[in-house]
Amino acid sequence: MTAPSIEYSQVAPVLIVVGVAVAGVLVEAFAPRKSRYATQVTLSLAGLVAAFAAVVLLARDLHGVGQSAVVGAVAVDAPALFLQGTILLIGVLGVLLIAERRTPAEFEDSSATLDAFTPDASTVPGSVAEKIAIKAALVQTEVFPLTMFAVAGMMLFPAANDLLTMFVALEVFSLPLYLMCGLARRRRLLSQESALKYFLLGAFSSAFFLYGIALLYGYAGTLSLPGIARAIDVNTDNSALALVGAALVAVGVLFKVGAVPFHSWIPDVYQGAPTPITAFMAAATKVAAFGAMLRIFYVALPGLNHEWRPVLWAVAILTMVVGTITAVTQTDVKRMLAYSAVAHAGFILTGVIAANPPGLSATLFYLFAYGFSTLGAFAVVSVVRDATGAEETDMSRWAGLGRRYPLVGVVFSLFLLAFAGIPLTSGFVSKFAVFKAAGQGGAIPLVVVGVIASAIAAYFYVRVIVLMFFTDPPQDAPEVVTPSSLSVATITVTAAITFALGALPQPLLDLVDHAARFLD
Repeated sequence: MTAPSIEYSQVAPVLIVVGVAVAGVLVEAFAPRKSRYATQVTLSLAGLVAAFAAVVLLARDLHGVGQSAVVGAVAVDAPALFLQGTILLIGVLGVLLIAERRTPAEFEDSSATLDAFTPDASTVPGSVAEKIAIKAALVQTEVFPLTMFAVAGMMLFPAANDLLTMFVALEVFSLPLYLMCGLARRRRLLSQESALKYFLLGAFSSAFFLYGIALLYGYAGTLSLPGIARAIDVNTDNSALALVGAALVAVGVLFKVGAVPFHSWIPDVYQGAPTPITAFMAAATKVAAFGAMLRIFYVALPGLNHEWRPVLWAVAILTMVVGTITAVTQTDVKRMLAYSAVAHAGFILTGVIAANPPGLSATLFYLFAYGFSTLGAFAVVSVVRDATGAEETDMSRWAGLGRRYPLVGVVFSLFLLAFAGIPLTSGFVSKFAVFKAAGQGGAIPLVVVGVIASAIAAYFYVRVIVLMFFTDPPQDAPEVVTPSSLSVATITVTAAITFALGALPQPLLDLVDHAARFLD
């Protein structure tokens, strides 16, 4: 038996993040409690920056369309490196948001804090043990190695060049997210309920994904994505098994992106999870899952595009319509943003459906732009608090918030306008790019539906802006609590990127054009 050849330099970014995650586990096991927080934050940020530097070096040395590594299991090509770099940048800002632990003096409740995580996740909500942990001011630090494991899985997911590696990556980033969704400091039962729903539905979707892998392997005799494509090209008259397998695999990735009808977990999980985890998950998971979807449909299944495109047409239309209409009826800010995320999954699907190089580059641009905008929007939500220090997400309570806190109102409005696709924001360029690519791919009716859905979506985004700036505040209105420099940096950077990509998008457009070629 010949030992496999592993090109460690080619998979260095993922290995760095995995190494940091393992080191974080050791810190939790052996480091004194008082030093864990500073150690974990420093270790996580240093690891993510080092991994990003490794991605940049690999991209610099990339020749042609890239190469495969680890016996063909991992593709080191331009789309994979672009998506990995995006996930790492989102990961850096996500860790800054997760690391927020400030305790402002203005809260009436002396135990209130901007720390979004329960001090002891193993205790029963409301129990004496939990109250003792809160009184002792214990700080939850296990979340940092969990985040690193999630980032590592997300990086591997869109770079996987065979279905087995893709499934392993899916589970590596899903399991930490299931856990972190149940770690909220307040509304513990709602948080645990959201984690349980996410876990159960995620397990079902993983089963569909794995069954689809088995059927595709039975059809092609290989798990390699290029190998499956070659088998489809050879067996053009007998593709029923491949179609069923592709449909089941699609269920798994459509669940992760939150497309209709696999979206039911999105609003409950986004609302119940700690807001920093919601922000990180909403941004990074979408990048990783759409990256894997692009690789599946563009590398493994291009020979079946006449069969899978009509199905994705229906899914995209349903996703845009259901997400947009349902968002209009929401009265909770986090749930409104959750259904907005569903609608955006439909918009991004139009780029996937284009099935051409412009569609690939437009989807990559959209994922980059949307990731930072949604991270920033949830970061703003995390600093709006009532007198006891709890997050205030009731939309009616946000009345007059922009008049009382103009800077926060303007920044949140920028993110909302980007989601609506208003010019001079990243959202406008993103939607224009995917709609143009879809039109070039012959999906004109889909573009029409997307434009109408965008017009309807503008209503509920503008409604929040009107509420913040042109409505009188209620009694005992919530306050915007000044966070530490960690959250301020996250909000500032995401707002700057959102505006910059709307005003000067060409550098990133050029980058995604060069990145829009998969390893054959």
